[in-house]
Amino acid sequence: MPFFNLPRVTKALLIANLIGFALQWLLGEERMLPFMLWPLGGDAYDPSAGLAPSFLPWQLVTYGFMHDPGNILHLAFNMLALAMFGAPLEYTWGERRYLAYYLVCVVGAGLCQLLVGSLAVSNGAVAYPTIGASGGVFGLLLAYGMLFPNQRVMLLFPPIPMKARTLVIVYGLFELGVGLTGLQPGVAHFAHLGGMLFGWLLIRYWRGQPPFGGSKPKPRMRIVP
Repeated sequence: MPFFNLPRVTKALLIANLIGFALQWLLGEERMLPFMLWPLGGDAYDPSAGLAPSFLPWQLVTYGFMHDPGNILHLAFNMLALAMFGAPLEYTWGERRYLAYYLVCVVGAGLCQLLVGSLAVSNGAVAYPTIGASGGVFGLLLAYGMLFPNQRVMLLFPPIPMKARTLVIVYGLFELGVGLTGLQPGVAHFAHLGGMLFGWLLIRYWRGQPPFGGSKPKPRMRIVP
């Protein structure tokens, strides 16, 4: 889908991510550190002393609009997925609900990563920041699979067509497996899972389904005289 034909909110999210990427490239990583997602338990931010920032509340949103300037493929794949899965969802839900969903997935992914990263730091690991729109994108993927389960999509690597529902299951299991085993370090796999989890919960909430209510009605009893 051409950029100018994208719906308004999806287009704005793409532009916001490109602006974040440009600011990192122009200003340098040092000035952007307070906007990356840092785990709890870090030192107070003091650039003169070489101390990295600790967690600050706005990081739960701002980290999702930043990408590594040295890894443009990360940005490219996220933006491709944002346009591919986000546009149909925006047309289906409307602008407000779509934007609310995306931001909930970004924040939810950040909360999950904050928990995992903070536990690692408390056990002696080195604090490092998390950046990227992947948490929000995985939330969009989950929603696309729930709303259009039988829509066929094409993987990029390898180029295999499959139903959207199958793609969600495959990606979810993959992220869980590599997250638990640590086979792919340096990637926030639990943030990806967090984006999917919070997206699933929000859709369930909108639908009035458990755990937010909407329990199945009891079957009616037929009284035989």
